[in-house]
Amino acid sequence: MKLAPELKSKIDTLWDRFWSGGMSNPLQSIEQMSYIIFMKRLEDMDVVEQNRARARDIEYTSVFEGKDACRWSNWKHYPAEQMLVHVRDVVFPFIKNLHSEEKTLFTRQMRDAVFIIPKPSLLQEAVALIDEMDITAQNRDTQGDIYEYLLSQLSTAGMNGQFRTPRHIIRMMVELVEPDVNDRICDPACGTAGFLINAYEYIIRKYTSPDMLEVDSEGEYHNLIGDNITDQRHWEKLWSDTFYGYDFDSTMARISLMNMMLHGIKAPQIEQKDTLSKLYNEEERYSVVLANPPFKGSIDKSDISDILSLPTTKTELLFVERMIHLLTIGGRCAVIVPDGVVFGSSKAHKKLRQMLLEENQVEGIVSMPSGVFRPYAGVSTAVLIFAKGGATEKVWFYDMEADGFSLDDKRTLIDGKGDIPDIIEHFRGRRDEVPEDRKGKCFYVPFEEIKENNFDLSISRYKEIEYEEIEYDPPEVIIEKIEGIEKQILVNLDELRELLKNS
Repeated sequence: MKLAPELKSKIDTLWDRFWSGGMSNPLQSIEQMSYIIFMKRLEDMDVVEQNRARARDIEYTSVFEGKDACRWSNWKHYPAEQMLVHVRDVVFPFIKNLHSEEKTLFTRQMRDAVFIIPKPSLLQEAVALIDEMDITAQNRDTQGDIYEYLLSQLSTAGMNGQFRTPRHIIRMMVELVEPDVNDRICDPACGTAGFLINAYEYIIRKYTSPDMLEVDSEGEYHNLIGDNITDQRHWEKLWSDTFYGYDFDSTMARISLMNMMLHGIKAPQIEQKDTLSKLYNEEERYSVVLANPPFKGSIDKSDISDILSLPTTKTELLFVERMIHLLTIGGRCAVIVPDGVVFGSSKAHKKLRQMLLEENQVEGIVSMPSGVFRPYAGVSTAVLIFAKGGATEKVWFYDMEADGFSLDDKRTLIDGKGDIPDIIEHFRGRRDEVPEDRKGKCFYVPFEEIKENNFDLSISRYKEIEYEEIEYDPPEVIIEKIEGIEKQILVNLDELRELLKNS
């Protein structure tokens, strides 16, 4: 789902107001906007949680218990001066200390957060604009779209791979690894937490009665209540011990925390950490890893974790190795990698692919068209799906030609699906099907053949291209046709000369 033109216009206006109001640091502006959005969505989600509790016939204590003055609906119409004082001194401290009695990560991450909107008129305008935006529970990930659009306005956007993964691609990857209520799920480069939120919603959908589910025109599910999760311990695990995310940027970590809490995860485990550095040393802790790590960039050699063995400073390679270490035996991973990872010829590239194939089970490679990440980046990418441990016998490849949107910078909606339903269907049934040739969209390649090709995992190496045979006329006929054309040209030239003489 892309932002509607009216919403884009409102955000542009909000952005201009922040800029003219003296806040010239774009990322700082995004953070302050996030706090205001969080204040609004907190009340929206409180209502949703009340309804979910009622549907499950359990008691619910409002997050605003004894704090009604912090409800958006109670202060959004205050005069400008009164609003600034109230938000700065009452509402902001309230959101900073949510669940503080539990000493949650959210409270720790928000410890250094500051509310720095300087002008009463700027806050009042921002509140009025955000109040008009369609960021209700029925349109639950519009907040993520807002971040995506805001990040696209940054002059540095994309330099470190800091752009959101399209939601339909995230959903596809979640469907491919099929997380469940007993999994522990990690994204080691979580950004705005899109993978973790979609994994949560996939699990809740799996345990919601089909007759209660609603699906919109873009295939998004609504009314996810998880009524078939009847053991409260499973809910507690989902809320506090299932979703783990890390990001090296403190602002992104705070945005992730707010985004996850607004999607119903009470105590998300999001931390500001560089998961490639020596300061991070987790191993074999997660049963599912989902990620789209930065495509570009490198890390200082002296900072690289001792656990990582690849002879490189390229982050796109080190992140994949990190994911192997993070997984428990049998754990599943779906990760987006630039095409260079699957066919690069450096020692580190080949060593990573050898590690994946010989010490793990590479289950699939989905080659995606280069337009998927436009307008932020035009690089060709692939989704790598593997399970930890064992060894690879054969690799399933799929050549995605369409993702449901135009592949230019506009990314115009076509059907929002493209090959994705087919990818999911064939991936799940891959063990039962044996494609006869490699001319179709999906096929298998045995490990030995891949090994002979320097562990190359690019689909172009193995796909058979069917060329259409064109029949040409015999040379004599072609010569006759050329002579006929030449004669006609001479006739036309003679006619042109006559016209010039008579003019």
